Amino acid sequence: MKKTEFPVIQAALDFVETSRAIKLAEEAILGGAEWIEAGTPLIKTEGLDSVRQLREKFPNATVIADMKTMDAGRGEVEAAAKAGADIVVILGAASDSTIAQGVEAAKSYGCKIYIDTINLPNPAARAAEVEKMGVDYVGVHLPIDEQMAGLDIYKTLKDVANAVNIPVAVAGGINSESAPKMIEAGASILIVGGALTKSTDATEATKQIKKAITENKAIKSDLFNRGGENDIRQILSKVSSCNLSDAMHRGGTINGVRSIIPGLKAVGKVLTVKSVAGDWAKPVEAIDMAEEGDILFIDTGGIGPAVWGGCATQSAKLRKLAGVIVYGQVRDIDEIKEIGLPVFACCVGPNAGEPKGLGEIGVSVQAGGRTISTGDWIVADDSGVVSIEKAKATEYANRAQDVFEMEKRIKSEIASGSTLGKVMQLKKWEQK
Repeated sequence: MKKTEFPVIQAALDFVETSRAIKLAEEAILGGAEWIEAGTPLIKTEGLDSVRQLREKFPNATVIADMKTMDAGRGEVEAAAKAGADIVVILGAASDSTIAQGVEAAKSYGCKIYIDTINLPNPAARAAEVEKMGVDYVGVHLPIDEQMAGLDIYKTLKDVANAVNIPVAVAGGINSESAPKMIEAGASILIVGGALTKSTDATEATKQIKKAITENKAIKSDLFNRGGENDIRQILSKVSSCNLSDAMHRGGTINGVRSIIPGLKAVGKVLTVKSVAGDWAKPVEAIDMAEEGDILFIDTGGIGPAVWGGCATQSAKLRKLAGVIVYGQVRDIDEIKEIGLPVFACCVGPNAGEPKGLGEIGVSVQAGGRTISTGDWIVADDSGVVSIEKAKATEYANRAQDVFEMEKRIKSEIASGSTLGKVMQLKKWEQK
């Protein structure tokens, strides 16, 4: 392992196929990454042969084996070192004996030990303890599932950096926008995963992070950011209903509803309306109750007569609503197209009913196999309509963006001359 000048970029190769990991590593190194990491998913699926292949392909790079060792410290460090790892990762949650055995094995086989403090109640205290045990690096790691919840790692990083004198690594949503802030907080090693593995051009992405570090200036990144509650609309506006459904474990779809005007997309919070077929009083009253950017969700049981038409659409447009979902019938399609407000419905027909005033506004409704409540979020486009419960909106918005980013990378690999089947190695991963 060559002498290191900090800070460094560590490309986390969190794939399940060695071939894709190697391709990404080539791009990242070309962009300026000094360290390459065989991520835990890669080691779990491909074994330490993935480390061997990285070592052979990149003899001058620093190779990290993210073993996340919890037991058998000596044996796992020895195996990883023999496979070609310069640095082996042990979890800070492991016992002192496991860490001590790993440190001894590292001395014997000429590698170094990195301690990952992921999910520890007091990372700074544990970092100080393992430093005394002779480890070489310690790291702060915001787990992917916590990233999706919009959590931050900055304060924890500062605490750990102040507690030790060895180089500190940071992992968890690092990109060109956050990198300078992490260096300022005390990081010497920036472990970059999604901003590279999901980029269409990892060389350029690495260069941007490198530039941000060198110039100590954040470079805006539209992708690879995870937001909080205030960012839900912005995030969902980037993704499709398909991305969101994938993020929700292929769920969330409101069946039987389709776009009335192809090409228009609606994203917003829901205000629900429960009515009966043909009774358009409560749907129209709800227009005046909705807030700017809301989506009306009107449930009439999926059938006609119509409860929505041109005049209602014009009113909703003037109120700056984001769209209307009618689990039932709409009419005046030519007028709706001219107005240009996103409207989705089960069916279309010219016949309307009467405004009798039956039903309620703001109550939960059952429609298309889903329960929809006021305050839930919806993404509706030509592929369909998907809803998220209010309590899970931040998480699933972030997960939908994650799906969107992964697909961009896959599409770039296909465009370079591959096919979907080859990129994903489908035959290998068919369920036995």
